[in-house]
Formats: sequence, structure tokens, C-alpha cells
Amino acid sequence: MTHKEILRKVEWKDLKGLTIKEMLIENNLTIPWAISSWILAYYEYYWFALPCSAFFFLTGLRQVHNGFHNSLGTNKFLTWLSLYINSVLMFASIHAVKFNHLRHHKYCLSEEDQEGKSAHMTWYGAILYGPIHMFKIHQITWKLGNNKYRRNMILELISIVLFTSFIFYFDIHWLIYHALIMVIGEFLMAFFAVWTVHHDTHDNPELARTQRGGWKNKITFSMFYHLEHHLFPAVPTIKLPELARRIDESIPEIEKKQTF
Repeated sequence: MTHKEILRKVEWKDLKGLTIKEMLIENNLTIPWAISSWILAYYEYYWFALPCSAFFFLTGLRQVHNGFHNSLGTNKFLTWLSLYINSVLMFASIHAVKFNHLRHHKYCLSEEDQEGKSAHMTWYGAILYGPIHMFKIHQITWKLGNNKYRRNMILELISIVLFTSFIFYFDIHWLIYHALIMVIGEFLMAFFAVWTVHHDTHDNPELARTQRGGWKNKITFSMFYHLEHHLFPAVPTIKLPELARRIDESIPEIEKKQTF
């Protein structure tokens, strides 16, 4: 079954919109985790802060990922602002990530897909490749992106340097902790954001891996409904569980490789 046939068979267009409640959730999901991790780190309870930091990083990815696909329910400026703020807080140019992510959808797992390179590796190879992955994401944006992408990337990188200089100069220990955890998270992106959802799917790249375990999707904030996302990228993350249910009903025979 082709992608076009799947699009015709599954009712999905009504899932593109967000209610005010859903829009508030998608745009503020990071806040409790950021505050919790920073308070715990301030009092030097680093081991307790760590899971909160991990959830901040994961929900940050969910927020910017929706922003990439114009699925936050906000206007262009507020979407841009979300990507900019998260760039500073997550220590990477999110506009550079956006540029490569949209190319990933267009050229999924082909030679042109820089984001998807680690899907061709072993799991440990993808982990070791992590720092190179993040360098390449920025390099490709500078090389192939238009002037708007370049300007946004430069602005975000300069802002990150200024923010980093500030927190180290004034020795703000809880933000130094945050910076280190975020850099580690970025270096693991090639593994948990690419390899986990795309390895061994090269024969049919549009059929990415997915996750059907209820509790697993709850603790990962629905970020592993990747089959659903690649088939219907305009659907916001908060609507992916319903989309998965509709796919299961309409096309029960579709292959569903699990992430974990």
C-alpha cells in the first residue's frame, strides 16, 4: 500500500487542529520539568534533578518538533520564539535541527538525509556518532540552508555562547548542571531520536517504527508514535494516540515495528 493510499484510507484531517486547552499543553509542557530540575539542582539534589532534566529535554523535543511542522497552534512569530528559546535552553540551534528534519521527511534514509544517517548504524555506533551528528546538523544547514536559516542559526549559536559565558562567569551551579545535561542529551540524539525509530526500516522508510505500549507512550510523552508521524506529519503529537487507533482500525495489516 502506497503512502497516498494510506492517506485516502485513514480519516486524519480533523486531527490537525488544536483546542485552546491542547494548544496550552503543547506550548507549556516543558515548564514544570524545567522548574523542578532547576530547583532540585539549586539545592544540589542532582540525582533527583536528573529525571526532571530528562523529561524537560524530551518535552522540549516534542514542543520544537511540533513547531517544525507548524503544529503548535500559534502564529509564525510565537512558533519562531519557541524554537529560539528552546535553542538557548537546549544548547543547539533548533532552526538547524528543523532544516535537517524537514529534509529527513523529504529524503527519508537516503543519501540526502543527514538526520537519518545513524539509522544505518549499530545501536552503539549511533551513540558514538552522536557528537558528529550534532556537528553535521549545523554544518549542513550552513551549507544548504537559505539565508533565513543561516541567520537564525547564527543568532541561536551566538545566544548560546553568551548564555554559556554568563552562567560559567558567575558560576551559577544549577545552570552549569543544566548545560552539561543538555549537551549530553544533544549528543544522544542520533541514538534515541533517530536510531530507535528508524533502524531496519530501509526497505520502506515511510513505515518508521512505532510504540503501542500504553505506559511506554505515557513516560515518553507520545514521542515514539513515529510510524504515525511520518505518515501524517501535520498531526500534532497530542493527537497521535487517536491517529494510531484510527490506523489500527482502517489498516490493521500495516506493519508496526516496535521501538522498544
